[in-house]
Amino acid sequence: MVANPWLSHTVRIAKITDEIPGVATYDLEFVDPVQNGSYRFLPGQFNMLYLPGVGESAISLSAHPDSRGRWAHTIRVAGNVTQTLARLGTGATLGLRGPFGSSWPIAKYHGWDVVFVAGGIGLPPLRPAIYHVLDHRADYGRVTLVYGARSPDTLMYPREYDRWKAAGIEVQTTVDRATPDWKGNVGTVTVVLDRLPLARPDRTVLFTCGPDVMMHFTARSALQRGLTAEQVWLSAERNMQCAVGLCGHCQLGPEFICKDGPVFRYDRLAPFFRVEGL
Repeated sequence: MVANPWLSHTVRIAKITDEIPGVATYDLEFVDPVQNGSYRFLPGQFNMLYLPGVGESAISLSAHPDSRGRWAHTIRVAGNVTQTLARLGTGATLGLRGPFGSSWPIAKYHGWDVVFVAGGIGLPPLRPAIYHVLDHRADYGRVTLVYGARSPDTLMYPREYDRWKAAGIEVQTTVDRATPDWKGNVGTVTVVLDRLPLARPDRTVLFTCGPDVMMHFTARSALQRGLTAEQVWLSAERNMQCAVGLCGHCQLGPEFICKDGPVFRYDRLAPFFRVEGL
């Protein structure tokens, strides 16, 4: 947690990379060079991005955890804040406070096999953990990414897949709707996960991020394959407004997603996946 969670720092848009329609990656840098050099985050954490007169939005970091001076946030246009942000160009400034929340416990699982499962815009919050594995590849066993999107043109970061594969990460992509030139998997991520070889279920950890229904069925598939609920981690997304557990907008059962999450062990959230409308 930052020393003063309410304090926003001014950041500048250093670079904008269009990813897919309605989604772009914003590389942000602090105007204060001291702040830019001292800022650190853990994979899975998020920042609150503030536009004066518009509002704030919670955005997960998609940057390398050891980034120095450029802090990537991959953002989908959805509400007022992100719509306004999409109209800004490089050089524009906004406020940032953070980082907030829990993180992927990737360093806890040295020697284990790792499975990342992402759906759609769920890949950006997982990307810092993937980068961590790339930097410490010898610390892990078999590493697999299963990533699903609606169609081939909505897959995130395809320019990086070859580098991930070359570094020893098996990348399996799947789409709901194939195009004539698509040669990969067709179907949900659970279809791919169900046939994924798991040589060591007792030493395999799964990290997943995406729509709630996708994460629910991903976790269920993992349990059927021999993983326990304690070996499955997910990142929840809800309406986070204060980032410190005071406003209550992101409360899920006894948990506050902003403060207790967004990364949770599956057994902590499993009871609430079965509550309709929660």
